Amino acid sequence: MAELVPQELRVLVAVAETGAFSAAAVRLGITQSAVSHSVRGSEAKVGAVLFERGRTGAAPTPAGERAVALGRRILRLYEVLGAEARAAGRAAGAPGGVPGGVLRVAAFRSAALHLLPPALERLAALHPGIRPEVRVVRELGAGTAGEVAAGRADLGIATLGGPGDVPSEGLPPGLLAGELTREAYALVHPAGHPDPRKLPLLDWDENCGSHTRDWWRAQDWIPRAAVKAEDDAMVLTLVGRGLGMAIMPELSLREATDAVEIAPLGPGGPVRRVGYVTTPELASTFAVRALIRELRAEKG
Repeated sequence: MAELVPQELRVLVAVAETGAFSAAAVRLGITQSAVSHSVRGSEAKVGAVLFERGRTGAAPTPAGERAVALGRRILRLYEVLGAEARAAGRAAGAPGGVPGGVLRVAAFRSAALHLLPPALERLAALHPGIRPEVRVVRELGAGTAGEVAAGRADLGIATLGGPGDVPSEGLPPGLLAGELTREAYALVHPAGHPDPRKLPLLDWDENCGSHTRDWWRAQDWIPRAAVKAEDDAMVLTLVGRGLGMAIMPELSLREATDAVEIAPLGPGGPVRRVGYVTTPELASTFAVRALIRELRAEKG
């Protein structure tokens, strides 16, 4: 089978991201007929239909989604090739520039606010040529790991489940993961409330995980959530206003004010593991390894 060349991969990615052959042509600065010809050629090479064509545009088929995800990852390796060669030459004492380039990071909100900044500060001091781009991604559905699998992020900060779970369990296949920290959950309630367990439960969709839910179901004092907020910051605000109580992980509680009180749930309470996720091909790159080192240093 003939191999796809970089330009064909760029066309596939552009069509998937713009949703139309015409829009992809504008993005790439080529004609629409050239885009159509390239996609047909790619489909012939891989032996599968990659896009469903219609009046409203083009949508990737399951085969197309996989091809586009891998295409992004392959194109990313082309982008980092120069930085990797310079880093290797510098390590060997050969002339070369400072290792650098863009490092794309996806993280859920509380990790982006509290876990990443100290690590990025140290990274910038050690390697000023690395330019982190951080996007906050909701940890729902594919979440941050899905961004890595799709080639839109080099490294993701993700929730890995509870103690005893395999790091890669529940992640898209083929990704590498490692634990960074463990968060104990705690009961948070309005300050001074005499009986917080009688308050309504406040929750948000990202506050999930099978280990946590199993623990919740075993507690007869925890009602069903009366209010679902957009995120953990909103839950904290509502609790501080006296509108309910919540069960939240440690990273989320770093924003707690004097309006709330935090009570530990004891040794049997739920624990959430937070870790990094990357791809096998990017795990050995200079920038990803450097950030993982700084994230682990933050844990220590």
